[in-house]
Amino acid sequence: MHADFRRVYNQIFSPTFYEQYRNRLQAVVGPVPYRLAESPLFIPPATRDRIFGYTRDIIAQLAEPQRLAAARRAVPPEYDVPRQDEAPDVMTIDYAVVRNKDGELDGQVVELQAFPSLFAFTMIQARIFNEMMNLPGADKGFHCFAPGYDYDSGKELLRRALLAGHKPEEVVLLEIEPQKQKTLPDFVATQELTGIEPVCVTEVIREGRQLFRMKDGRKLPIRRIFNRVVFDELQKKNPPMAFKFTDDLDVSWCPHPNWYWMWSKFSLPLIDHPAVPKATTVAQLKELPADLENYVLKPLFSYAGAGVKVDPTREDVANIPADQRDGWILQKKITYARELFTPEGIGVAAEIRVLCLRDQGQRLPQPFMNLVRLSRGKMLGVDFNKGLDWVGSTVALWPKAE
Repeated sequence: MHADFRRVYNQIFSPTFYEQYRNRLQAVVGPVPYRLAESPLFIPPATRDRIFGYTRDIIAQLAEPQRLAAARRAVPPEYDVPRQDEAPDVMTIDYAVVRNKDGELDGQVVELQAFPSLFAFTMIQARIFNEMMNLPGADKGFHCFAPGYDYDSGKELLRRALLAGHKPEEVVLLEIEPQKQKTLPDFVATQELTGIEPVCVTEVIREGRQLFRMKDGRKLPIRRIFNRVVFDELQKKNPPMAFKFTDDLDVSWCPHPNWYWMWSKFSLPLIDHPAVPKATTVAQLKELPADLENYVLKPLFSYAGAGVKVDPTREDVANIPADQRDGWILQKKITYARELFTPEGIGVAAEIRVLCLRDQGQRLPQPFMNLVRLSRGKMLGVDFNKGLDWVGSTVALWPKAE
C-alpha cells in the first residue's frame, strides 16, 4: 500500500474522526446497515493502473464471439429476457490485493458479475473522505476514479450510462422492496446524483408492451430500467408482479438481465489471464485435485458470498447432486496480502471491486472507479468479521494530481 499516506492517516485518525465521517456520510445517504471501515485504502497509481488494465483485458476476452457463445449457455430458459444488447452497460470485477512473485502489489480475480454495485454511494463516500483529509503529498486531494475522471465528470458519466438520454422520471431503479434492502443507501445516493427513483417490482403497471408507475397521482411511463433485482431473491420471494422479466417490453435495461448470468462466476473457467486463478466447474472435474486445501468451492449464482466453502472437503464436493454440478466451481485459493496496517499494527486484507460503465458510443464497459472491502477474518464478509474494527466498506483512493 502507499506507506506515506498510510502513516500520516493513522497519525490523524481518532474515534472522533471516524464518528464524524460516519455522520457526514449518513447525513447524505441515510442509515448504513453494514459496517463502514475506519479508513480508505491508499494504493499507488501503478497498482491501480495494473488492475484497471487487467479489467480491460478480461472484458475484451469475455466479448470474444466464442466466449460469448459459451456464456450464453448460462442463461436459464425461464429467465431468458428478450432484446439482449451487444454488451452489458455495467460490469464489476473483484480483485484480492496480493503480492506477486516479484514482490509487487497486485490483484487476483475473486469473482465477476455484470450487475450493478454501489456506484453512487461510493462516489459520495470517497468525496467525504477527501473533504476530511489533508495529507502531505496530495495537495489537490484524493479521488477513486480512473485517469481522466473526477467527481463532476464521474457523476456525468453515471448519469449518461444510467439515463441513456431519457428523463430521470422515465427511468426507475427496480428492486424488490427497495426500502428494506441493505443497499438502500446506494439507492438514496443514486437518486441524489441522477434523479432516478427506486421502485418496487410490485408497483410497476403493465399495459400491453408498455410499463408505467404512479407518482403523485400521475401515471408515468417507464422507458428504461436500472435493474437491481437479484434473481435468487426473486425466486425465493416470488412477489406479485404485473409483468414478467421474460415479457417482450418496450423498455431498455441497464444492464440487460441476461448478462447477470453470462458474465459471472460461470465465466471464470473460460478466461485465460494471469490475474484469474484456475477455475473448473465441478461437472468437468475428472478427479479432485490432491491439494484440495488450496481450492475454494463456490456456487455460480449466489450473491454476497453465500454458499462459498473456503476449506472444502471431498465430502462437500461429493454431496453436490449430479444435476447441480455444473452450478459449482473449484477455484484456486488466493493468499491475500494483509498490508493495510491499523494504528496498532494489525494487518488487514483488502478486496478491490473495479466498477465499469459503458458510456454512450462505447462497445464495451470500461473501468471507471472502485470500491473496497476490508477484512481481518478468514474471508471477506460480515460473518467472518463480527466484533472487529478496521473492516467493512470503504474505497481505494489516490491523489488527484499525479
